[in-house]
Amino acid sequence: MRILIANDDGYLAPGLAALVAAVQDLGEIDVIAPEQNASGTSNSLSLHRPLSVFKAGNGFNVVNGTPSDCVHVALTGLLPQRPDLVLSGINNGANMGDDTLYSGTVAAAMEGYLFGVPAIAFSQTERGWHHLESAARVARAIVDEVLRQPPAPVPWLLNVNIPNHPQAERLPRLVTRLGRRHASEPVIRQTNPRGEPIYWIGPAGDAREAGAGTDFHATASGCVSITPLQVDLTAHATLPAWRAVLQRQS
Repeated sequence: MRILIANDDGYLAPGLAALVAAVQDLGEIDVIAPEQNASGTSNSLSLHRPLSVFKAGNGFNVVNGTPSDCVHVALTGLLPQRPDLVLSGINNGANMGDDTLYSGTVAAAMEGYLFGVPAIAFSQTERGWHHLESAARVARAIVDEVLRQPPAPVPWLLNVNIPNHPQAERLPRLVTRLGRRHASEPVIRQTNPRGEPIYWIGPAGDAREAGAGTDFHATASGCVSITPLQVDLTAHATLPAWRAVLQRQS
């Protein structure tokens, strides 16, 4: 078993170390993580500059790029062998609903999925790393179960959100769908020392679709949320209508 582990909080993040420790006895572990916090970078790749990789004091490989860069570089030349599984996290805060479109944690796992490798993204629902060891035990249990009874077909992609609880491994686990958020709050306008306007992205909107069956509802109810993801963004239900309006035959 070869496992590639990445994250978006950076190579020094406690969540990364906890995830590595939780699975290190399963086989050969390769850790490739961003040099700096890369939260919110989504699936971006660094195409306009070269990337550097160095070995940190903690033994992890470090890339001066995004989470997707880390996994992409690993799978296209850095690693001598293809991994059997890609893990990402444990993230400092939730990645639910629309958050998954922006999340570097989910993007790192998705990059592995795009290359045909099964992948799981792990996040704690609250920031601050509270009860991180318990979240790591949940991650290990989920990895053990999917390795023992792997779903078909391969690859697959899971997004896991774990409540910050001292005994999270005892919480119920629910397989969920993504909820939805309201639009983000307005940008925060400030002035820099030169008197020029600057803008900070506003906070994420509150959940607007958070009913039973969603990741928001599961975690708010004290459960671990496990959401299978896919990459196909095609609006399949509207294809016939668009064909009727726009399609032309030669």
